[in-house]
This record gives sequence, C-alpha cells and structure tokens, in this order.
Amino acid sequence: MITKFIKRILRRDPMVKHTQANHTGAPKRIPKKAHRIDPHLLSKNAVKVTHTLQQAGFEAFIVGGAVRDLALGIGPKDFDVATNATPDQVQRLFRKARLIGRRFQIVHVTFFGKGHPEIIEVSTFRALLDNAGDHVAESGRILRDNVWGSQGEDAARRDFTINAMYYDPSSETVLDYHGGMADMQKKTLRMIGDPAKRYREDPIRMLRAIRFAAKTGFTLDTATRAPIAKLSNLLQDVPSARLFDEILKLLMSGYSWAAIQGLRDAGLHHGLLPLLDHILDSGEGSKDANDFVKLALANTDERIQAGKSVSAGFLFATLLWPDLLKNWKANIAKGVSNIAALNSAMDDTIATQSSGMTIQRRFETDMCEIWSMQPRFEKRVGRYPYRLIESPRFRAGYDFMLLRCATGEQNPSIGKWWTDFIAADPAGQEALMAAAKTELGSSAGSPTKRRRRRKPKSDSSPEPEAA
Repeated sequence: MITKFIKRILRRDPMVKHTQANHTGAPKRIPKKAHRIDPHLLSKNAVKVTHTLQQAGFEAFIVGGAVRDLALGIGPKDFDVATNATPDQVQRLFRKARLIGRRFQIVHVTFFGKGHPEIIEVSTFRALLDNAGDHVAESGRILRDNVWGSQGEDAARRDFTINAMYYDPSSETVLDYHGGMADMQKKTLRMIGDPAKRYREDPIRMLRAIRFAAKTGFTLDTATRAPIAKLSNLLQDVPSARLFDEILKLLMSGYSWAAIQGLRDAGLHHGLLPLLDHILDSGEGSKDANDFVKLALANTDERIQAGKSVSAGFLFATLLWPDLLKNWKANIAKGVSNIAALNSAMDDTIATQSSGMTIQRRFETDMCEIWSMQPRFEKRVGRYPYRLIESPRFRAGYDFMLLRCATGEQNPSIGKWWTDFIAADPAGQEALMAAAKTELGSSAGSPTKRRRRRKPKSDSSPEPEAA
C-alpha cells in the first residue's frame, strides 16, 4: 500500500504536460547475445539510478554515448539516464539530486565514494517540437526544451543514430529506434532526420559530428556532411560559454589532432581559434607552427588516452603560441624591449582570440603565466633558477619549454640543463649554474654592485664610474 501511494504521489505533476504520441514506431529490441555489452563496464551508480526509477514505476534506461561506448567495448567516462519521470519527480527519489539548467532542464544525481564524486545525469524524455511556438527561434535553433514526450520522440530528438540507443540494465536489452547498431557495424556516423534542420536546431551538432568521427574513426555519411560548410556561420549565434565547452571537449577527446583536421575538412575552423586559421590553411611559413601544435596535441592525446590529467590552460597556451610568437617577434623588430614586447604580444593574442571563441578568464591567467615564464628559462645563474622553480606554474612552464626544444624553436641544451637541475642535489645544482655561467660568460651572471673610486683630496674633478 505504501509503495502504491508513493508511486501515485510521484506521478502527480500538474505543471508539466506529457506528449504521448510516438511518431517513430517500435524500436528494434537487441538481446545481450547480439549487442555483447559487458555488464562489468557499467557504472554501479548508473544502474542504481535506473533501478530506483523502475522500482518507483517509471521507465529508465542508460542512454546516449555510454551505450555507444559499451557496444564498442569501451568503458564510458560518463553515464546518462533517460526516463519518463519529470525532473521534479526524479529529484524526490534521490537525496543528493539537484535541478540543472533552464533551457534544457535535467537532474544531476551525485554519488560519493572513495574516489571522486560521480554525477549521473538524468533527463526526461523530450517531445518533438515541430509546432512548439516560442520554443524555436526563426533560425530554427531551439530556445527552450522542457516539453516532455515519449521514448520514441526522445529518440527522434537525439542527434546521431549511434547516440539514440537505450540500454536497460535489468533486462540487458538495447532498444534501437534508428538503426544505430547497424551504423556502428558499418562505421558510419549518420544524423537522425534532415541534417540541415537538425543543425539549425542546435549548431553545436556540427562540432559534435566532427568530434565523434575523430573519436570513433567513423565516416560521416554524405547527407550528414553536406550542409556543414554552408551552415558554419550559425556557430556565431551560439553562446560563447557553450561554444567554449564544446571546443574543449573536442580538444580533450584524446583524438584532438584528427578532430582539428576534421574541422578544416568540414570548413568549420575559421573564427574559432586564430591558430587554426593560420596553420590549417596552406600558407608559407606555417610548417613550424603546424609541427609545434601537432606535437603538443599528440602529447595531450597520449596523456588523455593513458587516463592522465591535462590542463586546459596549458593546452590553449600551446595552441595560441605560434600566434603569440609572431606578435612577439614583430614587437621586437619595432625596437620594443624583450619583456615589454612579450607582454604586448600576450595582450594582442588574447584580444584577437576573443573576437572568436572566448577563453575563460582562469585559463587566460594560466596561459599568461606559462608564456611569461619562457624568457626566464634562459637565466640559469644566481638566484634565478631557484625563484623559477618556486613558481606555482613551474611544471607547466617547464613542459612547455621542452615542447619548444623538441621542435627546435628553443636550444635543446637549455631543456637538458633544466631537466638535470631539477633532478640534482644542491651541490649538483651549484655545479650546473657554474657551468652555465662559464658558457654564457661573466656578463650573464647576476648583477653586482658597481663601486666608485674615492676622489683624491687634491682633485675635485669627478672620477669615471668603474666598468
């Protein structure tokens, strides 16, 4: 009786209307022997969320990229759950749950364990918005998306067929509405519905198409690829914060260089990062910048694929470095002193970047610290090395300097000297600085106080200052 009463209360939500019509037909039910998803790859917390919702009388499935990765034999990093329960009803079922977003309202259910907290994102089945009135802008972009519908409509609303599959952990069955499993076998990335219309609904889908293709190695089918170049200007209407998040996902996908090449091939790179305009268009003098960025992204991909952390500030510092280096050299050619030329170049580079995709301020701070540290690595005597090591961003600046050495931009002997200096004991560090002083000459040493000769009592004329 108590269970029935709870279900009855949870199902009451007079403020939200559900659209029951299913315009997509019945899904294909794929059993375990066909999809071969390994249950050990599932998040226990994601299973707990689906089980709790089902126990309360709702439908609940793991959905989206997690199902795609599971079917590919990859352990997903994130798990999303789709249900016919409204956000308010979901929130009532979990102690650590909070509503997120206005345009697209979802629920974050947080679980605390031995490691980092895990957040399971729970969304309510969305309805088709063909006649949604003020929910859709004149350009076709969806403005508000809180009209609930059936699972079939929710599947039709998703972007790609490989992301529109629903997995039920309790029955170990995959529900496939649009042939996503078949497309996975063909290694094809295909948009659900009319691609041009879907891109107008959400221009970010164009970037997602490139990212998924790079990550999976799948090929965009002709109809999905064709409208992208013509509709690329729609990205200008996307909020800057959302555009930044999507570009960051692309660069942190573990396949960033392939994704950037995909942006160029699709005609999407202009205006996002000035660097991409410079190095991805065939032009004289772009090889060095291309080599530097390619090496930086290769290192980033390697770390991400190995499960190691990557600093977004460091990543953007590498991407914008060729642009900054060009500005720095131009300022020096105008007669500006070295450090002043660098500071001016940093300001100009960031200002140019802000005209496209705005990088968050905290990452700009990291970038500037890494850049401003580079001239200091050439000072290897006196107290300079010790002060530099004490800098909070030293490791990031050091790794950045090693990238410059690897591409020949910086003298490799400087990188080796700092590597030895970090590993040496105090006596070894003193020996390294003595060797550096000998190499650079006494003029590279730390400044000493200049002494003035005493004036002879009998001579009132000033004595010249000692050299």
